[in-house]
Amino acid sequence: MLSPKSSPLGQQLSQYVCLRITRMDNVDIGLFEHDRNNAIYFYMLNADEQIYMRYGGRDSASPDTYLNLESLELAARQGLELHRQYMDGKLAKFARPPAAFPRQIPMLVERTFAQNQCVECHLIADYQNQHREQDGTLDKLRHLYRSPDIKTIGIHLDVPRGLAVKEAAGAAVAAGLKAGDVISAVDGRAVWTFADLQHNYDKVDRRAKQVRITVLREGKAVDLTFDLPQRWWWTDLRFRQASVDPRLYFEDKPLTDAQRTELQLPAGGLASEVKYVAEFARTMKSHALEVGDIIVAVDGVERDEFAHTAELYLKLKKTPGDSARLTVLRNGKRLEMDLKTFRMSFRK
Repeated sequence: MLSPKSSPLGQQLSQYVCLRITRMDNVDIGLFEHDRNNAIYFYMLNADEQIYMRYGGRDSASPDTYLNLESLELAARQGLELHRQYMDGKLAKFARPPAAFPRQIPMLVERTFAQNQCVECHLIADYQNQHREQDGTLDKLRHLYRSPDIKTIGIHLDVPRGLAVKEAAGAAVAAGLKAGDVISAVDGRAVWTFADLQHNYDKVDRRAKQVRITVLREGKAVDLTFDLPQRWWWTDLRFRQASVDPRLYFEDKPLTDAQRTELQLPAGGLASEVKYVAEFARTMKSHALEVGDIIVAVDGVERDEFAHTAELYLKLKKTPGDSARLTVLRNGKRLEMDLKTFRMSFRK
């Protein structure tokens, strides 16, 4: 590590055996399971392969929103304390997950191992999803929309202080969260860092209506019940490398209630305004959408349980390469338009 041994962080890390994994070829991905589109991820564990905590994680805004040296020092100190508790017999063991390895993923073997190329985290995630797509087990809410943003439910962390809450808003205020609270568990699973919080929040059923978050407040544990808003699980997929994500080459935004009323469109439908069209769409003639178009239906469907825009509906319902029929309002006229989706290929 580059931290001087005389620094607080250096003193903490000198008590660890630090190991950097540069290739995932032989790593147990059953034990070391996480959202593999994170930019950096540390595990703090002991020789019995008991994981004390994780450090890392990101949001769609930046790979280092929740990372800095102060929070890393805090995590390293907490990891040592958990190790002391474990050695004293005061920390319960967890059941080890079933072992799993990259060589058990056929596409990864065929297209990466066979080419003697580097097995990277994002490749593991992408090929796992492609196999799920093939065998019909792909749940896009769970497998595509990973690591829901905690800010969506109003949790804003004081990052240098780990899981200390800097500000509460929206659903967090309604649940009773207060600035200064320290998050300690999600649905009963202990968390020590943002990576722990993100990892366990990611386990919440996408169809759930509530989540229980425990905080420490003035030294006492307080359970808070959060009512999850619609589409709490939605995240921006643009930084993710996912072959199962159908490429549309347009972006849209939901109409406001006022816009729906003006256009005499029902509330809660798919009606959305096109805000961006990629040049690739014109080159490949994948669709003829224009900025400002209003999409009111896809394949005749005007309303969906989960999607509130045409873009989201297509991403959830279509497989890359599928086609769709869009109903579009343009300059007061109603048009029917074909759209072709594409599969993005990433470096393998």
